[in-house]
Amino acid sequence: MSDRVVILTKRPTIVKEIQKIEFDVENRDPLNCRKNPKFSEYFDHLWKELDVHG
Repeated sequence: MSDRVVILTKRPTIVKEIQKIEFDVENRDPLNCRKNPKFSEYFDHLWKELDVHG
């Protein structure tokens, strides 16, 4: 699990944001983190910042 996520812009690439990831869970594995309420906050924010239109 990462402690931070770096969001880049489209070309020419620059760093748009560095998001620090903090979960208050004892066993920090993907399954336990997904159960944490912060997970959906991070998920929504990161996808919004990626500005991906499918």
